[in-house]
Amino acid sequence: MRQLSLSRSVIYELIRGGRLRTVKEGRTRLVPESAITEYVSLLERESTKGVAA
Repeated sequence: MRQLSLSRSVIYELIRGGRLRTVKEGRTRLVPESAITEYVSLLERESTKGVAA
């Protein structure tokens, strides 16, 4: 939440929508740093598509 500056509910929405990858350790759901990097890259690609169109 802190790294992306998003609220808890938005993070859960991204996870449910498949836009933010998680792993499960016992009963805890974790967001790996690589998943955050992938999500930011996805946002950059989407932003670039909007400018090029």
